[in-house]
Amino acid sequence: MKTVKDVSLSGKRVLVRVDFNVPLDEHGAIADTTRMVAALPTIRYLAQNGARIILVSHLGRPKGEKNPKYSLRSVAKVLETLLGQSILFCDDCLGEEVKRVTENLQDGEIALLENVRFYRGETDNDPAFARKLASCAEAYVNDAFGTAHRAHASTVGVTAHLSPCVAGFLIEKEITYLGDKISHPQRPLTVILGGAKVSDKISVIDALLEKADCMLIGGAMAYTFSAALGHAIGDSLVEMDKVDVALEAMAKAKRKNVQMLFPIDHVVSSHIDFPSRSVGDLKIVKEDEIPAGYSGVDIGPQTIELFGRQIVHSKTVLWNGPMGIFEIPSCNVGTFAIAKAIAGASLTSIVGGGDSIKAIHESGCAANISFMSTGGGASLEYLEGKVLPGIAALDA
Repeated sequence: MKTVKDVSLSGKRVLVRVDFNVPLDEHGAIADTTRMVAALPTIRYLAQNGARIILVSHLGRPKGEKNPKYSLRSVAKVLETLLGQSILFCDDCLGEEVKRVTENLQDGEIALLENVRFYRGETDNDPAFARKLASCAEAYVNDAFGTAHRAHASTVGVTAHLSPCVAGFLIEKEITYLGDKISHPQRPLTVILGGAKVSDKISVIDALLEKADCMLIGGAMAYTFSAALGHAIGDSLVEMDKVDVALEAMAKAKRKNVQMLFPIDHVVSSHIDFPSRSVGDLKIVKEDEIPAGYSGVDIGPQTIELFGRQIVHSKTVLWNGPMGIFEIPSCNVGTFAIAKAIAGASLTSIVGGGDSIKAIHESGCAANISFMSTGGGASLEYLEGKVLPGIAALDA
């Protein structure tokens, strides 16, 4: 895979696919600039080397219709502040205005096109739409790892009309950490998986059991494993139709000599109210003693200690998924403890998944993490070993 450093783009109009699909608050303001900040090294490098930069991204799910709620205009203003440079914003991603603005770009100048998903041709990877989108540029850079698993017009279709087609620094870094540092890790490699559902991570569990030395299972998905072991799980969230999958994973771990650790105690509650971010009375119970009427909401103190010891003895840690309902303050202790254990240990730490990254930031540990993936679904598919269309389409 070629990167921006392998080609000369000076004086060329370069279509740069970035991932500015940022979270918005209730007022429509940008709530987190992590993905924007991750794209800055590539944008700055191109600008400093005389490229004429045309940024393209999506935001939200406008379903092929123009919707002011999902306009990238507010993103342009924040990007100007982050870069310390003016941004030319186009009210569309196709048409005469785009042609006029992009043809008049000077070396080092930057334009941002309007949300590419305002057209159905984007997600359909429509050849005619891709040709029109590419017509404003001469070369292509993909730095949107978060959409690299989608064969869309702006990630795959445009590569038929532009040359060279290369990766930006973010995609290069994602592949280095999720690829090389997991396939050839400093050992021991400990994988920490949490979140709600085993079904979301079946293929990831299977693939990582080929590489890991130890796997720690937390979050609601742990209760499916508990059910498979015949433990009492009360009213905890469980996927009974995935009990066989859990049993198969445990059997594979045994065959591969991968240590698989589960919670040995739980924080449980008799009531969970997500809208008010509150729970009923909390108590700590052992792994096989969750009573009827109670649901697990976090890992317990003994589990925190058990998992913490494993983390300290690791040289590489991959973490995807929280240990409990960390959005509710009284249920975030386990997730934040894992974040602090990873940040405080001497190891290579790779964190993926929106909830895990959010937890890392909220725990105050972000500065001590080696790498935080921007990928979400793309990260999981890459870890599964799948070919990502947006990367496969780039020049080798």
